[in-house]
Amino acid sequence: MNTMIPEVLKAARADIDRIDAQLVKLLAERQQVVERVIAIKTQYSMPALIPERVDAVIENAARLATAEGLSPSLARHVWQAMVDWFVAYEKGRLGK
Repeated sequence: MNTMIPEVLKAARADIDRIDAQLVKLLAERQQVVERVIAIKTQYSMPALIPERVDAVIENAARLATAEGLSPSLARHVWQAMVDWFVAYEKGRLGK
C-alpha cells in the first residue's frame, strides 16, 4: 500500500482543518449565548426544553442549508444532535 499522501489531499485536509477551527469557534460563541439564555430562563423560571423553539431552530438550519447547497438532511441531523446536547446542558445548569 502506498503511504505517500498526494499534495492535493494534504491541501484539502488543511482546508478541512481550517474550517473545523472556524466551526469550533462558532460553537464556542453559541455556547456563550446559551449561557445568557440559561440566566434568562432562570430569572423567568422557564424550562430548558421548549419544543416549539427546538423545531424552529432545526427547520431554520435545514432552510439555510438548502439555500447554501448543503444537504438539509445533514443540517437537521447535526442541529438535532447539537440542540439535544445544549438542552441537556441547560437542564443540568437549571437543576432540572
